Amino acid sequence: MTASAESASPAADAAASLIADLIGHGVRDLVLSPGSRSQALALAAMHSANQGHLRVHVRIDERVAGFTALGLSRETGVPAAVLCTSGTAAANLLPAAMEAFHSGVPLLLLTADRPPELRGIGANQATAQPGMFAPWVREQVDAPVPGDGSGDGDWSGIAARAVGIAMGADAPHGHPGVAGPVHLNLPSREPLSGALPAVEIVPGDAARPALPEPIVLDRGPRTVVIAGADAGADAEEIAHAGSWPLIAEIVSGARFGRQIVHGYRALLGDDELGGRIERAVVLGHPTLSREVTRLLSRADVDVIAVRRGGEELNLNGRTTPAATVTVAPGAGDRDWLGAWLTASASQIVDLSERAPDHDGLASSDPRARRDAVEVELAAVRRPLDRELLADAVWRATWPHDRLVFGSSRLVRVADAVLGGKKVPVHANRGLAGIDGTIATATGIALASQAGGAPGVTRVLLGDLAFLHDVGALLLPPDEDEPRLQVIVGNDGGGTIFDGLEVGATADRADLDRAFYTPHTVRLEKLALAYGWEYQRVTTRTALDQVLTTPAGGRQLIEVPLTR
Repeated sequence: MTASAESASPAADAAASLIADLIGHGVRDLVLSPGSRSQALALAAMHSANQGHLRVHVRIDERVAGFTALGLSRETGVPAAVLCTSGTAAANLLPAAMEAFHSGVPLLLLTADRPPELRGIGANQATAQPGMFAPWVREQVDAPVPGDGSGDGDWSGIAARAVGIAMGADAPHGHPGVAGPVHLNLPSREPLSGALPAVEIVPGDAARPALPEPIVLDRGPRTVVIAGADAGADAEEIAHAGSWPLIAEIVSGARFGRQIVHGYRALLGDDELGGRIERAVVLGHPTLSREVTRLLSRADVDVIAVRRGGEELNLNGRTTPAATVTVAPGAGDRDWLGAWLTASASQIVDLSERAPDHDGLASSDPRARRDAVEVELAAVRRPLDRELLADAVWRATWPHDRLVFGSSRLVRVADAVLGGKKVPVHANRGLAGIDGTIATATGIALASQAGGAPGVTRVLLGDLAFLHDVGALLLPPDEDEPRLQVIVGNDGGGTIFDGLEVGATADRADLDRAFYTPHTVRLEKLALAYGWEYQRVTTRTALDQVLTTPAGGRQLIEVPLTR
């Protein structure tokens, strides 16, 4: 790359070079929040966006910005960058950094900072930023101050290493092949911006992880494949290759194929099935059922876990970690698989409406015709419950769409009742929190619809998860609107606690106030304030119509539910 020999702002020179290097090594999306200390980087990013080299997304809330970048990275598998100014702005990126670490999502955290001489002396908007994400990043760099002469080109070379490590290349604080966040702390002195130098974007290859040989799975033990969050199609392929039953959480992206197990929670508790398991092969991060947790905690079960996030899965103290797995050639245990699939067939939940009684509707007998009409009207007016809501969203979503689950009661209901379908699914299950769901989904929508690609991104979440991220509804008027349907099952509070221990032990008034946290928020007013189209639906027929005839842009769909 080339730059002008002299510049009134070393910060501008360094920023332009860094942004060009990031683009050269594959970064295509940058989410920024406004701030003074980060102005050189923001201006360099905007210049690259105006040249068509970078997509810049602007968010005023750094927490929203962090999760938007997380969603972009989740969908593309390439690290998006999130840029903010110094002080508490940087701290607001922590939730997204933690989720990226535990989910194994590549992410670049670019935090502007004061120079070292202004740290620790009470200077304005200065705090201890170097190392602030230490437990949750694969690498952290406190860059030199541009113009100091303390580095070769100040920030040169940082980008290539950061992208490679975020993608899973070897790092002091990571595991080869496991993606995650990287923190670049970028200090500068005044003048904080100036004329941008002419910088050439030079394509480069970031380091790639050197993975060990896969573990070869023999066919002897009675085996099940467990697909947790982010397992993807690999889990189905392993189950198919081994002729093993596939226990796929709804957030896994692996709930499809001939070997999926319906009603797996009940079957894992069956002594003739779950009790006879000798080996479990785990892909992704399972989080949705205690039955799977109990299985993976058993000392008599050999667990082989393909690592996804920043922590190894080892619930039984003797789990074998793996980077990849493959299946040895040979014949599968047809009796073992057959027993699971026979039991699975009895667990299928059918939520479809009965076929119309054509004979009754056409009958010349007024009573028979009236009865048939009443049945049809009852079907049309059938109120929505959680099962029907999850089913309607699932049926409306196809491979060109994206489905995002919030960490609400609804995801557990969906896991219990939904059948098989090859749908791209996302969820922030690294830490199973409700943080940033709408922002993450927005990033997923922006990435999946880039370049005019078809599809709708649907988000299914509860009212508290929605309210927790309501700031993510705000989008700049000069940015393209993604096709995004946010479907809120609103039961007026956190009813997920009804099914936990506290629901049976706490005083009802204490449960309501401290856990259930009832509210009276008017969601339609929020939609109006943030410029979203709003629909309130109470029947399955109305919901099907709204979901399958999206008006384009952003839609907030409220479905009232009983506690």
